Amino acid sequence: MKLASYRNGSRDGALHVVDRSLKRAVPVAEITSLQAALDDWAHAAPILQAMSQRLNEGPLDGTIAFDQDACLSPLPRAYQWVDGSAYVNHVVLVRKARGAELPASFWTDPLMYQGGSDRFLAPREPIPVGDPAWGCDFEAEVAVVTDDVPLGMSSDAAAAHIRLVMLVNDVSLRGLIPAELAKGFGFLQSKPASAFSPVAVTPDELGAQWDGRCLSGALRSHLNGALFGCPDAGTDMTFDFPTLIAHAAKTRALGTGSIIGSGTVSNRDQDGGPGKLVSEGGRGYSCIAELRMVETIATGQAVTPFLGKGDRVRIEMLDENGASIFGMIDQVVA
Repeated sequence: MKLASYRNGSRDGALHVVDRSLKRAVPVAEITSLQAALDDWAHAAPILQAMSQRLNEGPLDGTIAFDQDACLSPLPRAYQWVDGSAYVNHVVLVRKARGAELPASFWTDPLMYQGGSDRFLAPREPIPVGDPAWGCDFEAEVAVVTDDVPLGMSSDAAAAHIRLVMLVNDVSLRGLIPAELAKGFGFLQSKPASAFSPVAVTPDELGAQWDGRCLSGALRSHLNGALFGCPDAGTDMTFDFPTLIAHAAKTRALGTGSIIGSGTVSNRDQDGGPGKLVSEGGRGYSCIAELRMVETIATGQAVTPFLGKGDRVRIEMLDENGASIFGMIDQVVA
């Protein structure tokens, strides 16, 4: 099933079931929010599944045309948002661009940071940037939502705790990152509010694109109307989602509604290189920083600017029939 949270004046929005084609939606009167559904999943899931099945067969009473502009992020706020760096190719490029070697442990021990989760941007909400010097960048990623994950959960067991899958634009302020990391205390100001896809999807809805551990398919990013990247989310994922969940739960339990991000989706070239532009026959990139890294490696200088006022970012994934799975994140820099 596919689920969305409509604006209704509340912090958590109104839960709606959306059909597979993303054309129709129906409000769920008896469940107040997506978080409420997750908190009582054993009761809520059969109700939502039945509504989804009937909606996919035809309109129900109260059915409306699905409006992505009316959506908040599926969880407009969450108890926890942690983001990994599952695609080590991305980390390789970051370090290579500054002449640093990649520690061997990065291939066996995931990187992860804890982001702000008290308010996420809506999928069509402008990205607020106070100063162009902050170096605003988008990061196209996949994320999962869990139920309660016990302390010390193994990666094999963690797979059963994934309830929903969605896309994310993990906004980063590149100009602020170096000084923050130099303090040795991690991200804060350099990681503002992220935005998630209009729709969150249960794993059973994803068919062959979901293998229980990762999502396959081209994650398409457009910048100002031009295709910027289309790497496959199921390729070069060093740490799958159950591994990321187990990493986060090593020393603490995770509460229902925790969101775990994949980090920037990044593919190597077939020859093992850092990746080429889409215009050169490559899969492109899921953030501007990667392109700037490739430019630096190739010429000694990055030339592509970060996002500026009025720049538009779109992030989407299509199914095997070319239909949008999660709806589109479509944001303009304010």
